[in-house]
Amino acid sequence: MLRTLLPATALALVATALAPAPTTYAADGGDAATSLTGSARAATAERSATSRKINHQGWDGSAQWKKGRLDSARIKRGRVFHQPATATARRELGGTTYTTARWNGPWHRPGFAFTELIASWEAKTPGDSWIEVEVKGRAADGRRSSWDLMGRWAAGDKFVERTTVSGQSDDLASVNVDTWKAPAGLVAYRLRVTMGRRAGAGSNPPSVGAVSAMASRLPSGSVQASAPGVVSKAGGQVLAVPTYSQMIHQGHYPQWGNGGEAWCSPTSTSMVLGYYDALPAAKDYSWVPAGHPDPWVDHAARMTYDHGYDGTGNWPFNTAYAARQTGSAFVTRLRSMREAEVLVAAGIPVVISIAFDRGQLTGAPISASNGHLMVVVGFTANGDVVVNDPAGASNGAVRRTYDRGQLENTWLPRSGGTAYVITDADRPLPSPEKHSNW
Repeated sequence: MLRTLLPATALALVATALAPAPTTYAADGGDAATSLTGSARAATAERSATSRKINHQGWDGSAQWKKGRLDSARIKRGRVFHQPATATARRELGGTTYTTARWNGPWHRPGFAFTELIASWEAKTPGDSWIEVEVKGRAADGRRSSWDLMGRWAAGDKFVERTTVSGQSDDLASVNVDTWKAPAGLVAYRLRVTMGRRAGAGSNPPSVGAVSAMASRLPSGSVQASAPGVVSKAGGQVLAVPTYSQMIHQGHYPQWGNGGEAWCSPTSTSMVLGYYDALPAAKDYSWVPAGHPDPWVDHAARMTYDHGYDGTGNWPFNTAYAARQTGSAFVTRLRSMREAEVLVAAGIPVVISIAFDRGQLTGAPISASNGHLMVVVGFTANGDVVVNDPAGASNGAVRRTYDRGQLENTWLPRSGGTAYVITDADRPLPSPEKHSNW
């Protein structure tokens, strides 16, 4: 199910009991909301959204890659490739020697003092190869952090263990699984991508097609429900995203994050891939025994498993897996459901990360969770949110409609509005010049 928002050891659901009977829940998570008029609530929600500072910056394509510095790497067809002929630097991992190449990114200023950063990437790692993504920050007084590792990643798991390294809290920032935290705030950062390839290996080196980072500075506390946006005003819309339940995989492969009942993230990612007709080929999951339902979910769990975190809920590991299937995927944060409506209107479903306590999400198939992911697939005419919630007991129980204010308060204050944005060539991002977070 889970991308827990608490320490990585808390890998199980808070509860899997059926949700209690519907209870009254104020739109902003508190009784004060009931004393405001509808227009006042809308104005307050708008101010709350604009106070959520979020910047997503990506590097892809030859022009963007050339803004960085190449070490034993080359740019070809819009990708950065490890160049074996000039790669002299070496690294030992698990008893194997690898030659390494790098892209060293430029400094980027998001325009505010950010306190959290999440990196994303799209890469190819054929054979015995891998990539690492690191980040370095700069404070307003000029002090610089060390390089901190955000993830060592490979598309498969035959040679290298995909992993993050929590901690690294030696200076201005620290790493919590996939999130770089700088509580005092930093004004700039740069990314670095290292590609490793087994020394002496043949052709077909690793390459990176995109790398990006979401930097944010967010207020705390509950939020007012946002006013319905473009989809709701048009009478509602629901995307034809297939429904997959994580619960029908209960007991499957506990070595990957405690088994199927904890696979909300790869199950949600698989639903979006199914919508794009981009699920992996049957040969990729042929290792799953006959009789396992939706075997591509088992495969996604294996291919997103983070050995350091001991779970399948690593946000950028899921988008890196999805990007290999559709061509583009990244982690960002949205300011409210109004931005999710913009994406849905463009035909793009959105995976969101939430957490909730008993009684806070009426109609949910579980009573509480300290970290759960689901797919926003549409909106009703009155603005409520239609989702594919993988915690449904069966594929037929996955489609749900949740109160807009309740869902926003399990999402925005708890994960900061974290979302997977997965796209393909037929559904480009809508008006990226108008949105700082995609």
